[in-house]
Amino acid sequence: MVDRRPPPVPSPDARPDGIGYRVLRLFADVRRGEAAKALLLGSNIFLILMAYYIIKPIRDALIVTAKTPEFKSYMGAAQAILLIFVVKAFSRLSSRVARHVLITWVTLFFVSNLVLFNVLLAAGGGSRESMASIGIVFYIWIGIFNLMVVAQFWGFANDLYVEDIGKRVFPLVWLGGTLGAPIGSKINLWLSGPLGLYNLLSVAAGILVVCIVLAVIIHNQEIRRAAGAAAAPGAPSPALEAHRKAQEQPLKRGGGFRLVFKSRYLLFVALVIGVYNFVNANGEYMIARVISNLADKALASGEALAMSKEQIVNNFFADYQFLTGVLTIVIQLLLVSRIYKWVGIRGALLFLPVIALFGYSLITFGATLALLKWVKSTENGMDYSLMNTTKGALFLVTSREEKYKAKAAIDTFFHRGGDTLSALAIFLGTTYLAAKVEGYAVLNVAMGVLWIFLTYLVIREYRKQRAVKDPSGT
Repeated sequence: MVDRRPPPVPSPDARPDGIGYRVLRLFADVRRGEAAKALLLGSNIFLILMAYYIIKPIRDALIVTAKTPEFKSYMGAAQAILLIFVVKAFSRLSSRVARHVLITWVTLFFVSNLVLFNVLLAAGGGSRESMASIGIVFYIWIGIFNLMVVAQFWGFANDLYVEDIGKRVFPLVWLGGTLGAPIGSKINLWLSGPLGLYNLLSVAAGILVVCIVLAVIIHNQEIRRAAGAAAAPGAPSPALEAHRKAQEQPLKRGGGFRLVFKSRYLLFVALVIGVYNFVNANGEYMIARVISNLADKALASGEALAMSKEQIVNNFFADYQFLTGVLTIVIQLLLVSRIYKWVGIRGALLFLPVIALFGYSLITFGATLALLKWVKSTENGMDYSLMNTTKGALFLVTSREEKYKAKAAIDTFFHRGGDTLSALAIFLGTTYLAAKVEGYAVLNVAMGVLWIFLTYLVIREYRKQRAVKDPSGT
């Protein structure tokens, strides 16, 4: 008997993937239908990091030129105090407006600040006193800006994904950030001469406006996707419609700090962030101290070739940050998704503290500028790629309020809390102990051991948190 039934229609998922997906899978485990949103998010963080790295060398040049490297470290304490109020204001705003409105308002606030700083610095007249005062305020401001916009981005990204998908596509998303950093540093070098150093602030402001547009597009697409799925035949419409409405609603009331202190998991994450930023801040002080001394020697000996100290320091930091960006890209492209496959999110947390421990152990034998540059570039490269991706993924197992509010508190206040403790250590070392750069490297080695222990506690609590969220273990 002849079977006259039509042949079965192949499922869309059964079709072979195009070349685009095959290329993307070199860097992340991206599956059919997941690339568009991940690439839009990657473009968003690409522009955010590019804008930040355009203006970051200006921050370093202003503060190191006007003040000492020690003073630069002390500014972390001022940022930590201000962040208490910033996080509270962010938590309150997020409880009153939808996520796309929250992102728009917060980013527009920083855009207006950049334009204002551009005007103030251009009108400073070049006087040392006025430029120093503006430079201090700008340094404090940028330390708040870069943490808030990135924490806000990760809250948004975590809100768009469930854990299984997020941990697979986040390496691709964060690839945008790793590309934006070195390009921003190069734009600083290319345009600081033709446009003037301070006019780059307005360039960064324009880039952030584009980020707002991208965030709104992503939000609207997600709402349409949820609404379309709710209307599909056989779909559980009430549940999907509830999901759609949830994305349009403000968060529940409650502050970010309260969420952190009521959860052992979040508290251990916050402590890890604080300790590793203490180590990082000490390292940044060490490299700033060495380059500041070398710039002074170059000016005194006439080797500066008519460059000011500000330009020498700006050029060094732009080059140092470019190297960091290149290493970040290599790690993100070749290692992050593979590390996730080998050891998972929990194992990935151990890579950075082990690398930092090894690097600072080398510096204890002699803190040359070349060694510091490569150790810090490698440490920062691993931080900005694997660690940043993993920090974002840690919040996939948290509630929606924790994704935005608790993450903002951890990535800002506890981050700067590490800066504050570093500033205290630097003050004691320079004021009472006459500590050399190598002495701070010894301190970082000791803190690296503590960092590894706290990471173990995070890994243990992550396992518990994941079991509560998914008792089946799938």
